[in-house]
Amino acid sequence: MSAGYEGGAAREGAAQEGILRRQSARESAARTYARALPIVPVRARGMTIEGADGRRYLDCLSGAGTLALGHNHPVVLEAIRRVLDSGAPLHVLDLATPVKDAFTTELFRTLPAGLAERARIQFCGPAGTDAVEAALKLVRTATGRSGLLAFTGAYHGMTAGALEVSGGAQNVSVARLPYPQDYRCPFGIGGERGAELSARWTESLIDDPKSGVPLPAGMILEPVQGEGGVIPAPDAWMRRMRELTAARSIPLIADEVQTGVGRTGAFWAVEHSGVVPDVMVLSKAIGGSLPLAVVVYRDDLDVWEPGAHAGTFRGNQLAMAAGAATLAYVRENRLAERAALLGARMVGRLQGLAAEHPCIGDVRGRGLMIGVELVEPETPQNPDLPAAPDLSPFPPAPELAASVQRECLRRGLIVELGGRHSSVVRLLPPLTITDEQAAAVVERLADALAEAARTHRR
Repeated sequence: MSAGYEGGAAREGAAQEGILRRQSARESAARTYARALPIVPVRARGMTIEGADGRRYLDCLSGAGTLALGHNHPVVLEAIRRVLDSGAPLHVLDLATPVKDAFTTELFRTLPAGLAERARIQFCGPAGTDAVEAALKLVRTATGRSGLLAFTGAYHGMTAGALEVSGGAQNVSVARLPYPQDYRCPFGIGGERGAELSARWTESLIDDPKSGVPLPAGMILEPVQGEGGVIPAPDAWMRRMRELTAARSIPLIADEVQTGVGRTGAFWAVEHSGVVPDVMVLSKAIGGSLPLAVVVYRDDLDVWEPGAHAGTFRGNQLAMAAGAATLAYVRENRLAERAALLGARMVGRLQGLAAEHPCIGDVRGRGLMIGVELVEPETPQNPDLPAAPDLSPFPPAPELAASVQRECLRRGLIVELGGRHSSVVRLLPPLTITDEQAAAVVERLADALAEAARTHRR
């Protein structure tokens, strides 16, 4: 290796360290990803990120699911350039523009049958949490009621109203309902029976006049809980929630901020179950990597007065252009179908690792939204639960998960952690991931897991 190359690498490394040091000194203590991922991205294309130190990484974070087509996809860049070169205004509040019209037309083209023909759209602020706030305000206005139904483990954003309906909130005006799951079933049985008990609990709570829960303004749910640990809702349970809410005139809000635009193997995750919600909350991938959030809802709920909900940055023309290009590309190239096939293949390979690593408690997901839950296998299981491994799960292993994340980064793989105890390694690759990249992701994760498990046992 030449002295010049070594000197250049040293300078790049020093520059990165300086940037990270200044970030730590200047930015809020609330920063998150920067703590676990101490890198300085300077270039990116597709699934690959290059840091200021010259190292390259496979990105399985994808901007928390924002980058459906990966970084700097040519169709996205071209859509942005066309707007910039046209001289069109970039900031127009909620005025009509050709760019906005094209985005809305493409979005409505993808919506579930039964909603598209009678849909209305509200452009919100730039983030998904803004759209959640708008959706909650919408159903409260339309029904004249104030209470809400939400689910344990949910995550809907970081603003006040969105936090109220998320799993960790303390607000008692929002009734918390059990979200069905197999590995850590709240009823200790999992499967179809566990989902049925969850549905019965919900029905009883709504209908019991002494439950303390009045008829709510709406129910909000995620078809797959992402931050909650990558937990797909059973299709039959989704249909049951739709039946319960429709029969009682309770608007059903589907939060598709992370699950939408092909991520789960269908264009919208509600399509797996055939459910048509009353309201859909959309963000992340719909902006084609740029900030954009909308609420789409049934026309009979559109009872707002003019100005009842607004936002300065709801007319982001570059995001709408990038979003329209992304939506069309995913649809025309059938990337949702590919996500279903490739995701199933990756889950199968990861489940194979579980036979070699007892610290893998569960592998689950839908499409290219995958979670690997890590546990402490040598810790005694709960003696009060039935003596069956799948019904009496081992305790979560957040320290091991953090170690796996670090080892992945050392091997050039960026992953996220989630779940109730931050013990779930989450994979959110772009829908454009190649077969070779998918194999590399599994290989690097397997190697990182082996090393982290080895040191964790010491």
